[in-house]
Amino acid sequence: MTQALLKISVLLTKTHKSLLNVNGVACKNPNQVTADDFYFPGFDKCGNTSNKLGSAVNLVNVEKLPGLNTLGISMARIDYAPYGLNPPHIHPRASEILVVLEGSLYVGFVTTDNKLFTKVLNKGDSFVFPIGMVHFQYNYGTTNAVAFAGLSSQNPGTIRVANALFGSKPPISDDVLTKTFMVDKKTVNYIQTQFQ
Repeated sequence: MTQALLKISVLLTKTHKSLLNVNGVACKNPNQVTADDFYFPGFDKCGNTSNKLGSAVNLVNVEKLPGLNTLGISMARIDYAPYGLNPPHIHPRASEILVVLEGSLYVGFVTTDNKLFTKVLNKGDSFVFPIGMVHFQYNYGTTNAVAFAGLSSQNPGTIRVANALFGSKPPISDDVLTKTFMVDKKTVNYIQTQFQ
């Protein structure tokens, strides 16, 4: 938190007996801040990729690391089993830069005029996903892959496209989904059962 915000937080805390919220997150009283508010252990540990997608994302945002509040950054470790996928998703509040540490990934994003940009990344390569673009990463190899991502928001948000369309509660009308994807109702219903 910047010095100016710390001073405002102290003033408000003393005057109104309440905490200042910045970006929807309460700022801690500066007298109660510790080194632990700026520390996160665990990026050395592999995520559990034994799921349908074969990937695991460990996002460290302001919820896990309070010291990120107002800094406009967050970070993630993504682990991929062989043929694991970080499925198409959007970060509504952040651009992302991805760096491959192990393995190889096929990555890409789609622009608002439906142009696809893709690249195969190997160890040490990086790729940028602009804010709000649908993007993905796929481990097409037979060995595990690991990547780190830096995001330009302390709370980037994540909307998985398939989950949003087929796993919403209450569900989106079959009529909407059948017309959108040009498939029959049986196919839509089957896909929806995969997200329950």
